[in-house]
Amino acid sequence: MTKTKKTAAKKTRARKKSTSKKNSKKNSFKRIAIKFTLLGIFLLALAIGVLFSSVYIGLWGKLPDYYTLKNIKNADASEIYSEDGILLGRVYAENRTNVNFKDISPNVINSLIATEDARFYEHQGVDQRSLLRVLVKSLIMRDRSSGGGSTLSQQLAKNLYPRRNFGAFSMPVNKIKEAITASRLEKIYSKKEILQLYLNTVSFGENVFGIESASRQFFSKPASALKTHECAVLIGMLKAPTYYNPRLHPERSKQRRNTVLGQMAKYDFISDNKADQLKKLPLELRYQKQSSRSGIAAYLREKIRIQANNILKDYPKEDGSFYDIYRDGLRIKTTLDYKLQNYAEQSVSEHLKRLQGLFKKHWGNTAPWSGHKNLIEEAKEKSPRYKKLKKEGKSEKEITKIFNTKVEMKIFTWNGEKSVKLSPLDSIKHYVQLLNTGFLAMEPKTGKIKAWVGGIDFSHFKYDHVTAKRQVGSIFKPIIYAAALQEGISPFEYYPNERKVYEEYDNWSPRNADNLYEGSYSMEGALAESVNTIAVDILLETGIRDAIVLAEEMGINSNLPKVPSLALGTANISLLEMIEVYATLANRGVHVEPYYLSRIEDKRGNLIVDLSKTREENRYVLSPQNADIINQMLQAVVNEGTGKSLRNTYRLEGDLAGKTGTTNSQADGWYIGYNSNLVAGAWVGADDMRIHFRSLSLGQGASMALPIYGRFMKKLSSNAKFNNYSFSSIAKPEPEVLAKLNIPHYLSKDNSFFENIFGVKTKKQDKLMKRKARREKRKTEKKSIYQKIKNIFKRKNRN
Repeated sequence: MTKTKKTAAKKTRARKKSTSKKNSKKNSFKRIAIKFTLLGIFLLALAIGVLFSSVYIGLWGKLPDYYTLKNIKNADASEIYSEDGILLGRVYAENRTNVNFKDISPNVINSLIATEDARFYEHQGVDQRSLLRVLVKSLIMRDRSSGGGSTLSQQLAKNLYPRRNFGAFSMPVNKIKEAITASRLEKIYSKKEILQLYLNTVSFGENVFGIESASRQFFSKPASALKTHECAVLIGMLKAPTYYNPRLHPERSKQRRNTVLGQMAKYDFISDNKADQLKKLPLELRYQKQSSRSGIAAYLREKIRIQANNILKDYPKEDGSFYDIYRDGLRIKTTLDYKLQNYAEQSVSEHLKRLQGLFKKHWGNTAPWSGHKNLIEEAKEKSPRYKKLKKEGKSEKEITKIFNTKVEMKIFTWNGEKSVKLSPLDSIKHYVQLLNTGFLAMEPKTGKIKAWVGGIDFSHFKYDHVTAKRQVGSIFKPIIYAAALQEGISPFEYYPNERKVYEEYDNWSPRNADNLYEGSYSMEGALAESVNTIAVDILLETGIRDAIVLAEEMGINSNLPKVPSLALGTANISLLEMIEVYATLANRGVHVEPYYLSRIEDKRGNLIVDLSKTREENRYVLSPQNADIINQMLQAVVNEGTGKSLRNTYRLEGDLAGKTGTTNSQADGWYIGYNSNLVAGAWVGADDMRIHFRSLSLGQGASMALPIYGRFMKKLSSNAKFNNYSFSSIAKPEPEVLAKLNIPHYLSKDNSFFENIFGVKTKKQDKLMKRKARREKRKTEKKSIYQKIKNIFKRKNRN
């Protein structure tokens, strides 16, 4: 018994000792675990502290200081306006219009806070819990995608100072930088100011920045006018602008909109009932692309975009820095009239669409380049695609294969832009046969450009045909006749219509368009009927050098060849220059420099430069009396000559003068018309001069270019607001001069001297005499042909 008790006691003591050892080991493990945990926490805190400190002192890149943050300047789009105050377009690096808090709908603010930062008014820029979560996940769990938790202030910091790549440390480093910047922003700006800054910087995709630009692009209204469900659409885009783009993904955008509406109801910005009603609404957009390269007056806006910064270099800011059209939100005022610009673009579109149809019908199944086998190959080699492939080192064989492989592309057609599958070579064939145009309207007394159309579609054709240089044809002739008057040559003489050979100019012999060389013309008649032989005679009598001097004084800067063919318009001159010449005539000999930029202001409306006062002074380059005579002659072009369709077809009234022009092979068609208050003109042709109409009836200036002017003036005359442009008078020559000018345009060989002086032969008789002369000539030619055929048969019979 005693032994048993002793044995039991020993076992008990052994168990206690074993238990004590186990407990000791457990306690030791706990202590070690606690120590390691505390050490881990310490090391993590130390790592975060070191990381935070390294970011704070700028080892990962300099942080914006308080001064920088106080002077935040978003890139602000500059705006270009017509003279009547209508927005024509914008110029920007980022499509952004900064707005004040008061100009943003409260629903935008509410939906933003409900969706992106419900505790916005409670924190001081950083949500510590969310930030710690992101840091732990990215540092310990190596989850580089761990995001979220950013307040609106942190998002603003990210928008202002985009993230950089630091490898595995990218997320924590960028988050810390944003947290520090956000904290500084909160100390500088009020909550309202932070919301304003945020909504002016945030991206909505499609190169649209800021709530104002987004509102105008997707709903065609200012941000102040947005409705609750429209606000929800735009705020919903912020999570992923492309993924939730309402234009590209309407159903997805609608679901995201409803999520935002649900958040607004959750945080009591709207009632549950209101949210349910709005969720049932369809997604409706009024999308209007805010592009700097589309819309009205695109060609002129592009010219202004290129020139503005160069102009502004002469007008620095007070601090010595230069204005930037892409960032400073400038207000640029032009001389254009919005309505006239619209009329011009409509007239171009209406006529060119019809003309292109005629061109296609005219050529039928025959390619317009059929007589020029190398034309397409040359066009291919000039194309950007070919040059790019060549630069990449592709062989001709590889390039040919690429150009013959069909790909998806968008092409211009007169029925709208079309998505098609074409080979690059086929697209070249499509574009090379398109006719293009330039149109310009200007006030001759002020020099103000009122309408500028550089081509048929700027998004597809960047080349501006207002400033492009092409052969001008007969529209150059008024300069020759004006120079003759300046040199004292009488406008009352008759000039024989004879074809001559000029041996001193390599036996050159000018031809008339109708190939008729009979009778004599008055100076007015020769100009009205565009008689080439007489224009050359008058140029040589005047002196080529004197004619060139006058041309340059009237506004031509292009090189003018010192040859008699100058009288026929063989020089390459721009439409802008020729409009300047005709404006001098309309202004009775006073040259006025044309301009289209009137003033540039900063975004607050303060004047930077008044460009209307920086032009050269007006000056007489042609006597008023001689200008009046030329104007009288050019009225005959409209009333009786090649421009008479303006009266017959377009029913234009009031005084009008003008001139048509056609170049060799009908490659270029021109018309410039005017009265004392408005000069306007058009050029039409293909970019490659080898593409043209084969017949004079279709390819002459009266058919190709004049209808644009006719349509434009017709639209003006139907609007009483523009009566000063459409019904303006033209000054007449002195009565005694006018009486002497009122002589028959044409004299046949059998007309007497007295008929010449007293004008016995009427204008109707003039026309009859000309027709008779043509018939007689055709008969003579036919007889000659028949005689030749008879002679051939006679010789054959003899043999």
